[in-house]
Amino acid sequence: MTTAWFHCFSGVAGDMALGSLVDAGADFDGVLGLLEHLPVGGWRAEVEPVLRGGIAGTKVHVHAKDSSVVRTASHIQGLVAEARLPPRVEARASAVFTALAEAEGRLHRRPPDQVHFHEVGGIDAIVDVVGTCAALELLDVDQVACSPVAVGLGMVRAAHGVIPNPAPAVVELLRGIPTRGLDLTLELTTPTGAALVAGLATTFGALPPMTVVATGFGAGTRELPDRPNLTQVVIGEPAAERAVEGQPVVLLEANVDDATGEVLAHAVAQLLSAGAHDAWISPIVMKKGRPAHTVHALCDPALVTQVTGVLAAETGSLGVRGSRLERWPSSRDHERVLVGDHSVRVKVSPGRVKAEFDDAARLAARTGRPVREVLAEAEATWRHAHPAVDPGAGGADGPDPGWGTEAPAEPVDGPAAGVDGRTAGERLRAGPVHHPDDGGDDEGASVTSIHALDHDHDHDHPSRSDHDHQPAVVEPPPEDDRPD
Repeated sequence: MTTAWFHCFSGVAGDMALGSLVDAGADFDGVLGLLEHLPVGGWRAEVEPVLRGGIAGTKVHVHAKDSSVVRTASHIQGLVAEARLPPRVEARASAVFTALAEAEGRLHRRPPDQVHFHEVGGIDAIVDVVGTCAALELLDVDQVACSPVAVGLGMVRAAHGVIPNPAPAVVELLRGIPTRGLDLTLELTTPTGAALVAGLATTFGALPPMTVVATGFGAGTRELPDRPNLTQVVIGEPAAERAVEGQPVVLLEANVDDATGEVLAHAVAQLLSAGAHDAWISPIVMKKGRPAHTVHALCDPALVTQVTGVLAAETGSLGVRGSRLERWPSSRDHERVLVGDHSVRVKVSPGRVKAEFDDAARLAARTGRPVREVLAEAEATWRHAHPAVDPGAGGADGPDPGWGTEAPAEPVDGPAAGVDGRTAGERLRAGPVHHPDDGGDDEGASVTSIHALDHDHDHDHPSRSDHDHQPAVVEPPPEDDRPD
């Protein structure tokens, strides 16, 4: 999609907009060929290469016979329709004159189609508007953007006499468009130029991201004291979209060939304590074929000095190298669930729930259960308590691409019994556990206690009626295991 961005640093007029497009490469003979379709005569146009403030530009001169004809908005729209211009040229020209008619109608409190155009109704203004739309078509421009529009101050003379500068029609046309005033008592932006901006531009601001293919300058008539009297146009194709910026991080590394496994493990722990986001070790082969290890630490740029000192001190390396990277961490929440009568933390992120291994390992050591079963039960407990936001469900279309629900492998030695003598599958089939005295109402509980999915589905089990187990009583967790 080709974009034309008009840079109105010295304002904009109809002949300046047309001149900038011709300067950018629009074939002027082609523009004249389309203009000749208009059912009006008595005019001719020519271009002149000029300098304004030392910058080369193109000045368009439109010569027309003096006429006392005052055209209405509907009259000009009829001329455009009668010309049988290419559809996009006709639509754009019609949009420009419609914007002008609506602005003049609000100023003079008349219906837009009854507004009388004075300067803008002249043949030269009609040629400027339709010629600009024709030039955009020849350059195959799909959309128009514009910078903030510069305007002057003071008073100017118009058909109605002396009026404020910028003209009331200009101000009305630029309603909702970024505009800035310059301390120049000159008419920098004309009603025709403002109408082109209002009728054609869809976005406003700085130069949009693009690959520039052409640029041109359209010249105004006079020289300005402190700036070139030019309107610039930049033609370009959309630039490739940049990836979303990630979180800046620094990767620090040191190669070590004389440290034991215990020292390396301690170094990783100390790096994490120093504030590193992550730390790990990779086996490598160094010069002379010596086996060695690379110790890596990923940290925030603000902590580089601190983490570098720990890495050098703990590994004994004589140097540390670093590189700046970006990372895109997923959002995550930390929650707690009850497994049996113990609190276990779980980490929840989009598409995934994972029990904290350290909590599961402590519970496994206390109860004698396999740690894999504790992990599975903690994750299943969270899913059961949050069925509407199951991170493994992925919505109606199944799991989200690239995400999976990480669950530990199932025990290979058959069903494992928990502290109450039942397997995880038997506890799930028995339903949620409630305190005998709470009447089944657990709405006030800070955490919910349910049990794991059946991980022994490959084994035959007796029916629920073959078991005669009493509901387990959920005691309050010890102080050191209570939820935060």
